[in-house]
Amino acid sequence: MTYPPTLLLVDGSSYLYRAYHAMPDLRAVPGDPSSPATGAIRGMVNMLQALTKEPQTAQAAYAVCVFDASGPTFRDDWYPDYKANRSPMPDDLRSQIDPIHEVVRLLGWKVLSVPGVEADDVIATLAHIAAAQGVQTIVSSGDKDLSQLVNAHITIIDTMSGKRRDVAGVEQEFGVPPALMADYQALVGDAVDNVPGVAKVGPKTAVKWLQEFGSLDGLIAQAGSIKGVAGSNLREAIASGQLALSRQLVTMKTDCDLSAYAPSLPDLTDLKKQELDTLNLRHFYDKYGFKGLARALEAPKKEAPSASSDDLFSSFDSGDAASTEVAVAAQQREVAYHCIQTQAQLDEWLAKIHAAELTAIDTETDSLNALQAQLIGISLSVQPGEAAYIPLGHEGLDAVQQLALADVLAQLKPWLEDASKPKLGQHVKYDQHVLANHGITVRGYQHDTMLQSYVLEVHRPHGLESLALRHTNRTGLSYEDLCGKGKNQIPFAQVPLDKACAYACEDADQTLDVHRVLWPQIQVQPGLLHIYELEMATSEALFRMERNGVAIDAQELARQSNDLGTRIVALEQAAYALAGQPFNLASPKQLGEIFFDKLGMPVVKKTPTGGRSTDEEVLEKLADDYPLPAKILEHRSLSKLKNTYTDKLAHMALPRTGRVHTHYAQAVAVTGRLSSNEPNLQNIPVRTPEGRRIRQAFIAPPGRVIASADYSQIELRIMAHLSGDEALLNAFHQGLDVHRATAAEVFGVALDQVSSEQRRFAKVINFGLIYGMSSYGLAKNLGIDNQAAAAYIDRYFQRYPGVKRYMDDTVALAHAQGYVQTVFGRRLYLPDINGGNGPRKKAAERAAINAPMQGTAADLIKKAMVAVQNRLDAAQPEVLLIMQVHDELVFELPADKADWLRQEVPALMAGVAQLTVPLLAEVGVGANWEQAH
Repeated sequence: MTYPPTLLLVDGSSYLYRAYHAMPDLRAVPGDPSSPATGAIRGMVNMLQALTKEPQTAQAAYAVCVFDASGPTFRDDWYPDYKANRSPMPDDLRSQIDPIHEVVRLLGWKVLSVPGVEADDVIATLAHIAAAQGVQTIVSSGDKDLSQLVNAHITIIDTMSGKRRDVAGVEQEFGVPPALMADYQALVGDAVDNVPGVAKVGPKTAVKWLQEFGSLDGLIAQAGSIKGVAGSNLREAIASGQLALSRQLVTMKTDCDLSAYAPSLPDLTDLKKQELDTLNLRHFYDKYGFKGLARALEAPKKEAPSASSDDLFSSFDSGDAASTEVAVAAQQREVAYHCIQTQAQLDEWLAKIHAAELTAIDTETDSLNALQAQLIGISLSVQPGEAAYIPLGHEGLDAVQQLALADVLAQLKPWLEDASKPKLGQHVKYDQHVLANHGITVRGYQHDTMLQSYVLEVHRPHGLESLALRHTNRTGLSYEDLCGKGKNQIPFAQVPLDKACAYACEDADQTLDVHRVLWPQIQVQPGLLHIYELEMATSEALFRMERNGVAIDAQELARQSNDLGTRIVALEQAAYALAGQPFNLASPKQLGEIFFDKLGMPVVKKTPTGGRSTDEEVLEKLADDYPLPAKILEHRSLSKLKNTYTDKLAHMALPRTGRVHTHYAQAVAVTGRLSSNEPNLQNIPVRTPEGRRIRQAFIAPPGRVIASADYSQIELRIMAHLSGDEALLNAFHQGLDVHRATAAEVFGVALDQVSSEQRRFAKVINFGLIYGMSSYGLAKNLGIDNQAAAAYIDRYFQRYPGVKRYMDDTVALAHAQGYVQTVFGRRLYLPDINGGNGPRKKAAERAAINAPMQGTAADLIKKAMVAVQNRLDAAQPEVLLIMQVHDELVFELPADKADWLRQEVPALMAGVAQLTVPLLAEVGVGANWEQAH
């Protein structure tokens, strides 16, 4: 397709901030924090390369990247507080600005940065000049302010979100056409740029007024007819000149003097896209450590696939030459994909997988619910660039040419269940469930690319699409490409076989490709290899646990729902009585009116838009002095329990088993912790009687019992091990109550003289410091003033100097290398530790202190899970491991096996690792989960 002459304008300032915040803390010399930061530079290159691979933008005759210049602009003269709320540019980003300008020029772009003028106004001026000449202009930016420029010749695209703002798109998104966007922005204001707007006027009101009166001028002319608070605020903004100022601030300037920067204007000659400066680009890439980019300059030119908006930042160098070679080879490789529709073709591929050193396998199904999904097809790959798809459940005219499901599975089953035949997958636990649904127990899974990514780069996305682009520079078909979106989406079974084959083969082929890049990196790092082996073993244990599920007492849940419903209604009535009127307890607006206008409660804090907040933090503070907020908090708590658990749990049971089967997400939490969903077992509240009562509904069938094995004070024990603090180690070695021991140290009293209140204070301090709690946070938790809290923390560190030393050393190490590690070698990356702003940097420092403890605890419970499952398989197959929640393993077992479990499991859990403090696990047994505690 041929496109008309096009000017491509990139909002460089928007790009560089996105690149900076999206990329990790890359350095020219990997791992050396003293070498130049390069993350924003690499992200910028990725984004520009991806943008110029799109069909229309690739053929743009003119290309300009516009950046904000340092220093004030003409808007600061109009309004000194303009953009006053913005944080200063981080030093690590500031140091990358000049190199970014340099590399953009080397890539063939005109770079403009005009002192005293914002990038938006330069873009607006250039777009206006081009449009006047009939040149189509595409502006790449996520800034909504530029929407006012859109017309028949000017389009805005946001490559991050996939939004395209043409005239119709702007009106659909904002409710007004581009010609009214400046009016709309003037009314609404902009908190980011500190543009005041009209108080209490949000998007809905602004759109309503502009639709009714036609424009801001029309609205101003009729301002006297606008009723209520909004009308009063509008008239005040007009009278004070605030509204006029807001419109002046938000309106793009389209007549900037750019003659010093593009002398040919209005002719666009100076803006022509140039060829790559290959020689200097190579020097630049070498200087900043971009080996993959430098090597790609040497590769033969070939049209590359376009990158998806989700992955524009994802392809950065690991510094590993072998990885780069694999990526380049993958980009250039031709593929051979086969659709198996005859027995002869199946026989050929059965021979291939039996002889292969490693086979990638992937399933296509009719559901994302692993325990209910049925096969639609299976794809296989044994060497790069070659894969086959076996359709098994497709519908339509070509479906008659597929082999019978039962026949294919019968022939695949011996290979699938042979542990000596090495297999590879992406999220293998899901595929194991799918095949188990068809009576096949897969053995021989040696690798999972999702878990390889999780171990190597926990802070990055682990989906196959992201991995393929990031590590092999390959893109491909998406599920939505085949099946569509939303209500028009079709089942995979209805996708034509040729397209389904291409998609499924690509999945298996890319999985094998990604494995060939990631596995060598893990092999050479003993700590990461150990963690990867643990994750693979954990995946198998989780598969077994998910398959087991847990029995639920539906009648008990119904009773609890009924009780909660009665109490919720009573709380509503009590709240009405305290308020003196009925109201919607879930309405922030009505709460604000009753709290602050009617009952005169103090305003604790404001919302981002300037309203009076009634969020949970405010309710908790007001509840100390007023009964109504306390009733509302209790009402919310009970309503959440009822809606989330007691009303739903029984209905979540799988019909064929009658049990609830949660899904454990293994590659989500950056600390290595597991999370669960459908239902979420991690979030059942246990600090209230009502929350604990929910656990009564998790039961054992007749003749069986529930057992719970829980690590005792595991994170404090890990803190003692990591810090080596003598007093803390001594408390654990003597078997003391560590909170009582801490209280004795902090308050200077004998152990037997510690009061319950002093122990409570010590417990909050112990756990608070693990999570990096400040004196402010401690004061809030204990209900004391900041000075007293600071004194407690100082006294704690005086008594436990090893803890203070560990915290300081760990933060310093995190700054030096960009990550911290668990005791067992799991790496926990902290992208903001050197590059974030003030609050983000502080949060990263707190995470640096806590992550090794949480991560080590996660490693320990995974080790315990694997060891226990192995022992059950060998000695007690009737004992089922059914849940893992935080530091706890939950079992269902015959009642006569309870003594065996009490003796064996704590010893297994305590013996999975040797720390400088003893590990302790405690077991409880009962008819239900609550009784087992």
